[in-house]
Formats: sequence, C-alpha cells, structure tokens
Amino acid sequence: MLLVEQKNINVRVTTMDAELEFAILPSTTGKQLFDQIVKTIGLRETWFFGLQYQDSKGFCTWLKLNKRVTAQDIKRENPLLIKFRGKFYPEEVAEELIQEATQRLFFLQVKECILNDDIYCPPETAVLLASYAVQTKHGAFRKDYHVPGYLSKEKLLPQRVLEQHKLNKDEWEERIKVWHQEHKGLLREDAMMEYLKIAQDLEMYGVNYFSIKNKKGSELWLGVDALGLNVYEKTDKMTPKIGFPWSEIKNISFNDKKFVIKPIDKKAPDFVFYAPRLRINKRILALCIGNHDLYMRRRKPDTIEVQQMKAQAKEEKNKRQMERALLESEKKKRENAEKEAEKIARETMELMERLRQIEEQTKRAQDELEEQTRRALELEKERTMAQEEAEKLDMDCRAAVEAKAALLDQSDNQQRNQDNVATELAELTSKISQLEEAKKKKDEEAKRWQQRDPVNCHMQDHDETDESNAEASAELTSPGMVRDRSEEERMTEAQKNQRLRRSLKVLSTELAAAMDESKMTPNDLIHAENVKHGRDKYKTLRQIRQGNTKQRIDEFESM
Repeated sequence: MLLVEQKNINVRVTTMDAELEFAILPSTTGKQLFDQIVKTIGLRETWFFGLQYQDSKGFCTWLKLNKRVTAQDIKRENPLLIKFRGKFYPEEVAEELIQEATQRLFFLQVKECILNDDIYCPPETAVLLASYAVQTKHGAFRKDYHVPGYLSKEKLLPQRVLEQHKLNKDEWEERIKVWHQEHKGLLREDAMMEYLKIAQDLEMYGVNYFSIKNKKGSELWLGVDALGLNVYEKTDKMTPKIGFPWSEIKNISFNDKKFVIKPIDKKAPDFVFYAPRLRINKRILALCIGNHDLYMRRRKPDTIEVQQMKAQAKEEKNKRQMERALLESEKKKRENAEKEAEKIARETMELMERLRQIEEQTKRAQDELEEQTRRALELEKERTMAQEEAEKLDMDCRAAVEAKAALLDQSDNQQRNQDNVATELAELTSKISQLEEAKKKKDEEAKRWQQRDPVNCHMQDHDETDESNAEASAELTSPGMVRDRSEEERMTEAQKNQRLRRSLKVLSTELAAAMDESKMTPNDLIHAENVKHGRDKYKTLRQIRQGNTKQRIDEFESM
C-alpha cells in the first residue's frame, strides 16, 4: 500500500483588524479551518460569524463548513484568500454581544459598511458616529495631545457626506472634535457599544439583499435579516413594503430558481418568489436557517455556556470599572497635588514679590530717615551757634549796663563834660537797644530750635504665609416554539435617549446650512421623506407586518 503525502495549502484569513496565515491539508473542512481561526483569535461567540470568499465567477459567498475547503468554488490563488466576517447580525447589540472581541469585530465591520455606503447613514448620524469611532481609537479628548490636525489622516465619514457639504477638512475635524469632547469619561469599549447601538437603528443595518421576482415578474428586493424577511421595491432598499417575522414561517425550500416559503398559518398560501440563479437561492436558504435559529435562540433561556460568558464578561467589566475608578482616583490625587504645587508656587511667587516690595519700601524709609537725621544734626548745630551768640550778646548787654551806671555816677562829678557824656550816653543807649533787640531775636530763634524735633520713621514688620443540489428545504419550526415578536415594540436609541436626540437635532441644523441639495442621492431623498412622515425602522416594521399572513402574501403577489 502506497502512502501519498498530502501537500499543505496556504490560506490567508483576514479579520476586521488582523491578517492570519494558516497551512491546511486538502482534506481540511470549512469547520476545521473555522475552529482553528476562532481558537487563534480567542473568540467564543462563534454563532455570529462565517468565512467569506470570492468564487470563480467573482461573487462573494460563504464557505460551507461541512465540506472540504478545496472542494468548494473558491478562487484558486496562492495563498487562498478568505475573510472572517459577521454573517448573522444581533437584534440588540447591548444584550447579545458579550465578549469585547466580538463587539470590536462587529464595530469595525459596521463602521466599514457605513463608510463604504453599504449601510446608508444620514450626515448628522455619520458625524456623531465618527466621534464615537474617534473615542474608541484615541480615548478621551485631551487638549494638550489632540492638537489641530489629529484627525487629518482618518477616514471617518462616507464620501457621499463629504461631497454633499461645503466644508473643508478642518471644518469637518472641528465638528467631530466638538462631539469627541462630549464623550469625556467614556471607556473605549463603551464607545464601541454606543456606536453599535446607534448604527443598529439604521434601516439597512444587518440586511442581506437579494434580487427576486414575484409570479407577475415584478423586480423586487428580498431582505433577510435578524428579524425576518422583508420585501422592498426595486428603487428603495430602505423602506420595506411587506414583512414576515421568523415566527410566522414553518418551512423554506427551493427547487432550482424557485423559492417557496410555507407559513404557519394554514389559511395562507405559500410565499413564492424567483431568484435569477440557483446559487442565490442557496445563499438565501443558508441565511434564513441561520437567522431563524438565532431568532428562536434569543427567545429562550440562555444556555449554560452563554450564562457563563455573561457572568465572566460582567466580572471583567466590574474589574475594569474598579481599575478605572482606582486610576481615576489616583489621577485625581495627582491632579490635586499638581494644583496644590502650582498654588504653593504661585503663592511663593506672590510672597517673594511682596517681600521685594517691602524691601524697597524699607530702603526708601531708611534713606528718608538718614536724610532727616542729617538735617536734624545740621539744625542742632545751627541752634547751638545761635545760643552761643545770644549768650555773648547777653554778656555785652550787661557790660553796657554797668558802664552806663558808672557814667551816671560820674555825671555829678563831671558837669563840665555833660554834653560829651550825654552824647556818649545816647550812643550807649542806642547800642543797648540794638543789642537787646538782637538778643531777643536770638532768644526767639533758639526757642524755636528747641521746639523742633527730628522726624522719626516708624517701621512695621510684615509677616505673610495650593453549491451542490438544485433543491433543498428546511423546517424552521420546533416543538414549543415561542411566538415572541417583541421586536415590534422596539424604539430607536434616539427615542430612548433624550441627549442623543438633542445631539442629532443640533448636528442636523448645523449641517443643513452647508448642504448642497443638488448632490443628494436617492437614499437621501428617501430618508428625508421618512423623517418628514415620522417613520423609523421599527415603526415601519410594525406597519409592514399588519394584517394576517395571507393578506401580506396577496399584497406581495400584486406588487
């Protein structure tokens, strides 16, 4: 017996944020490759995902997990190119996406679809979503770090939105930055979830479209999503006209290009449509089965595995919150310490300046005191001299009086010299008067100097201190199936969140002023019409499911 050595085949798998290389055998099945991928990236919520490839005719399709990879119509390249993508979308992202890895993969996939316009997004919503995408990548806004131009290399808005508004790059960045600043304190993973919660309300979110015809041959779109099957007119992929929830469907099958859906309602006829190619019907069948299974699964108690995952995710989130709270506390302490240091430094500078001013004042006072002391000494010297001169005058005055007395005594004896003595006496009397006047002036001057005191300066101290068979079918009902259609009671995130509603209104008003209406696309016009009539995704859903199944199938046939 000869043993044939199997040659490895290289496979390149791209996820939304990574590129992986695998070597597989020709006998490797899609399931084996899928398991190897999810193990490598550590993903547990595997039921949302699938492997996408381009077939030999250039169409994108999903790898069948129960068949060998090499046995499928995959384009022969080296290495084989496969994409790991979300195949089935959740109804309610906040409730269903448990792992952060799953949330991130869906966030990146939905963001790519919005930026490529595969999911229509109105301009105001696109700007708000862009701000959450920035928060996810860059974290909370920091004025010192997120300087002008920090978004210049980022693709954050659909090209359609950029072309429709008369705004340059800087003006777009400024608008996104304003809303980025609004998300202060929001964790990156929470920003991802906020992005998805808003995006899931977009009409085209999670819908796989297929071109079909009814029995009349009218060209229509069939939309397959997490909530059921919807029928759209060919010119409008946003507003479905008829809807069938998964809970109304009993069996789905196809025979070549004919697709048959059997309702649970026995009074209703089969829902029949035609696809252009057999391979389209195969894809529709696979998507219907997968979406129906998840629809029913959500309406039953969580499995042990999901319960464990949720408990673990909750524990991890609580741990992150505690770590974040601790980090915020330490950050707050550091900021307070920095503020206190700044305050102390500022107060120190103020005290230094005050001390400098006091020193200047003291120096001026000292200079003034020295000047006054000098003047006082000079005045004291002058006063002493005046006093000495007054004393001398006093002595002269006494001598004159004595001389006068002597002359008077001699007057009797010197009668003969009376005229001469009288003259001399008159002169002496005049001189005495002058001396007394001078003495009086000097006494007064000395008295004035005695009354004058040097001016003293009082100093005050200052003390100052912060593809295989052409036919296939599947039963979609199961025993005890729950008839839960709670999705029809849902509201959009904007209806539930007043702050979000207000933000979108402000953005809508701002952008309307810069809008070039000549560049509006058909989807823009459809969206504007829906807004005008107060329609949203879930209001439309309730409307297109009105009446019984038979009425809606009859309506489909008449389209």
